[in-house]
Amino acid sequence: MSTHHLNQAPILVVGAGIMGMGIAQVAAQAGHPVSVYDTRADAATQAKQKLADSLAALVTKGKMTADGVQTLLARITPVAQLSDAAQVSLVVEAIVENLAAKRSLFQELETLVSAQCVLATNTSSISVTAIANGLKHPERLVGMHFFNPVPLMKLVEVVSGLQTDASVAKAIFELAERW
Repeated sequence: MSTHHLNQAPILVVGAGIMGMGIAQVAAQAGHPVSVYDTRADAATQAKQKLADSLAALVTKGKMTADGVQTLLARITPVAQLSDAAQVSLVVEAIVENLAAKRSLFQELETLVSAQCVLATNTSSISVTAIANGLKHPERLVGMHFFNPVPLMKLVEVVSGLQTDASVAKAIFELAERW
């Protein structure tokens, strides 16, 4: 698996909560087109609006330019269904800390994304190996654990499951460094 294909690659973030939107923000800041999906209708759209409001406050304080904010927001697209983001190179899951929910999400994602797509979980407490259990390609699932608030905490824990391919973990480690 080529590790360079993640540079500026399209990304899907699943979960439009505080963590998910923080991840979407840092990915967009790093130049990635980011799709955001949430099972709750309108949650991703509302979360993008909330992000726009908080970035507007940064412009007022002189921390960001209005152009910078527009560019960043233009890279973030709420999607109504997972299949709308089937072309992505990386999925970062930031949903509820529930093993069954995470496993079922990744099993569904496997039917949609390409064989080269890396699957990452932002879990803080669940075993990556357990989440990968039942996947057709468990070697491409890796833990990518961000810390709250994501845009301010320059820390990402990359966690390999028992079956995680070393090149996948390395690619995510390098990506996290760039972000």
